[in-house]
Amino acid sequence: MYPILLVDDEEGLLDMLSVMLQKEGITEIDFATTGKQALEKLNNFNYSLIVLDIMLPDIDGFQICQEIRKISDVPILFISARTSDIDKLTGLNIGGDDYITKPFNPLEVVARIKIHLRRQNLQLQSQNKIFDQYDYGYLSLSKKTGEVFVKGKKIICPAKEFELLSFFCANPNQIFSAEQLYEQIWQQSTGFNDRNTVMVHILRLRRKIEEDVKKPKIIVNIRSIGYKFIPPKMEDI
Repeated sequence: MYPILLVDDEEGLLDMLSVMLQKEGITEIDFATTGKQALEKLNNFNYSLIVLDIMLPDIDGFQICQEIRKISDVPILFISARTSDIDKLTGLNIGGDDYITKPFNPLEVVARIKIHLRRQNLQLQSQNKIFDQYDYGYLSLSKKTGEVFVKGKKIICPAKEFELLSFFCANPNQIFSAEQLYEQIWQQSTGFNDRNTVMVHILRLRRKIEEDVKKPKIIVNIRSIGYKFIPPKMEDI
């Protein structure tokens, strides 16, 4: 599960929602108070859900939603003081998943967030059952058999390396920070040395799947942000 992103220029509202969400066990929360800040975060990180105000000081929330839909299908829950049916229909028609009008009951917002997160989790579980094998020609991985092949040759991957590579295969061309990877694979909140743990496992994987460890083409570094898995084509390696 990735963090959720709350976008609103009312910091008091953000604080209130944050407290309510944490009481419900949702502790991974990120914030943005302008449209520009929200888009910058969305270009660098993955989120499980976005709560998006429409009337932001710089960019209209509808415009932000349209930009998000160009790159992601993350659930978007609009919150707005604009209460007309036209606004609601516009928000839903351009890609919003829900629309709540201000003033609102914070318990209702939290309940709706939990519903969307639960629905998304069920969808991901369903997809994971279907997509249990990946074959890129150069590299193939089977979650059923626990096997990895590089250029047709079986390689040995200990459990955490296999889980890490499986996660990358299931989420190609997406950027993940070391902290996000640690929480996904080790199922724990990150601590002081956990970034190093991820780095070590990625280095071990690179030694097994990359042609040149010093110039990786499959698991690449995105400077100051994290890592991205680029599905390898035989002709590109």
